[in-house]
Amino acid sequence: MPVNKPHSDRLTLARVLKELKDEGLINQQQHNWLLGKSDENQRKGIHPLTTIADMKWQSASQPSFPLSIERLTRWLADTVQLPYLHIDPLKTDFSKLTSYVSHTYAARWQLLPVAHENNVLSIATAEPYVTDWISDLEHTLQKTVERVVANPVDIERYLEEFYKLQTSIQGAGEKNRQSAGSNQNFEQLLEIGKGKTEMDAGDQHIIQIVDWLLQHAFAQRASDIHLEPRREDSKIRFRIDGKLHLIHQVPTSVMRAMTSRIKSLGRMNLAERRRPQDGRIKTVVPDTGKNIELRLSTMPTAFGEKMVMRIFDPEVLVRNFKELGFTQRDLKLWKPMISRPHGVVLVTGPTGSGKTSTLYSTLRYVHQPDINVCTIEDPIEIVDERFNQMQVQHNIDVDFASGVRTLLRQDPDIIMVGEIRDQETAEVSMQAALTGHLVFSTLHTNDAASAVTRLLNIGMPSYLINATVLGVVAQRLVRTLCPKCKTVVSVDKHQWQSLVAPRNIPPPEQAFEPVGCDDCRQTGYLGRIGLYEIMPLTHTLEVLITDNTDLQAVRRQAIKEGLSPLRLSGAVKIAAGITTFEEVFRVAGTQNTDV
Repeated sequence: MPVNKPHSDRLTLARVLKELKDEGLINQQQHNWLLGKSDENQRKGIHPLTTIADMKWQSASQPSFPLSIERLTRWLADTVQLPYLHIDPLKTDFSKLTSYVSHTYAARWQLLPVAHENNVLSIATAEPYVTDWISDLEHTLQKTVERVVANPVDIERYLEEFYKLQTSIQGAGEKNRQSAGSNQNFEQLLEIGKGKTEMDAGDQHIIQIVDWLLQHAFAQRASDIHLEPRREDSKIRFRIDGKLHLIHQVPTSVMRAMTSRIKSLGRMNLAERRRPQDGRIKTVVPDTGKNIELRLSTMPTAFGEKMVMRIFDPEVLVRNFKELGFTQRDLKLWKPMISRPHGVVLVTGPTGSGKTSTLYSTLRYVHQPDINVCTIEDPIEIVDERFNQMQVQHNIDVDFASGVRTLLRQDPDIIMVGEIRDQETAEVSMQAALTGHLVFSTLHTNDAASAVTRLLNIGMPSYLINATVLGVVAQRLVRTLCPKCKTVVSVDKHQWQSLVAPRNIPPPEQAFEPVGCDDCRQTGYLGRIGLYEIMPLTHTLEVLITDNTDLQAVRRQAIKEGLSPLRLSGAVKIAAGITTFEEVFRVAGTQNTDV
């Protein structure tokens, strides 16, 4: 396929098939079979690469690889000697870029503006031989146009999505335009938007923006959506694999209307802006039909209500122990602990460390048809029909402590307490364990041994801790390397030794580091996995736990008895090629407190 073709020459299925056959990527039989669909393909306006990708063929060359739409697009870019681009909506400022080319013109030529820098406008196309439009744009915009080749499916999708969203934002902005003077005080800023915002929350533009926001978050594997109001342009950010990414900026008046729309969906009080609120939305992902739940939380700020939506996918939240990151050694400690008939098992770690996933997966593991599992949560993260779940409601004096007392009158076998926050909750939880129940709960501590001092600090006597607590697991989440693009590197022996000290563990022969590809959106990471340190309360440790317990003494003894610290759990996953030194140091710290 030579580069110098007539500039109106669109790609045809026959031409692409011939080139693929000539290069040995498909065989003669595949060529002849699909060639018969050439006329139908052209009549329907389907791009040739899309038709071939739909066949899900493997390449005829060795080693073979899937002839996916992305691989075919790369092949086309190499053939015509133009840069290849995977369109990443997280890195595309579509508000600015869509202003350069009208939707009508872009749709006519199937073009998508993707970048603008130093008076050079980059345009994505899947028709590299169609060039009539280049001189038109350069003359009209007085800019240099550079072409990149992109996936035709993505171009079609984002062409509609970006322009439609920008039209909605502009339309909503015109209707909701209000001034927010710099001399307003905090109370006045909180009142901005009363009246018009409620009416505009049902505007078709706002509905479209919120629908796009949710679908985009699902597609990007976001765990949280942040709507952050500012004086003029407010921010929309997604948390993906533990990192926040700026997605878009919208006028603050539009942000207020979006927040009201979401509050309405979550059955929250639209008139209340001065107090934090919680809500919940249950929705369905159109592409997959999966049920998704969103937990809503609002907070008053100087420029209006900040909203965070935490996304709960039941299939992701509840997984088996291996998928969570438990090693065989971890399971040998964990399974006996959670299989005991009574006692308290604690899961510790900061917010966002995966405690909820561990608890729900554990409850599903221990659940049997002949036992009664009851929970008291704030809020209920995932509704599971196998459990009897109760929500904390402070407005009617239903807190964790009173909730546990209620559960004890419901003949439970296993109780899950969302969090032990105070002495009263700790007391009733331990009393439940003493009366023959298995109790799971969480604490906010940095490591497993610190759970003991945390219980002592909130007023629990040491004898009660020794009598009830079976063990503690501390955990963190690290990002996992993308399996398709990670690359081998030599192990830095000094880094390895600082990670595993004071143990003398030989370093692995190799490690891996991130590269970045289309699958992981050029980050080099895809998903997260847990690091765990599990501390069963043995008789030796119980002797050390007194009302004046020395935390370091407890931790040293636990390590002597085989406690594998978080850093060592990270070292195991580095050696297995799952994560990197940087990730482990990021979540477990660079200072080794066990030396």
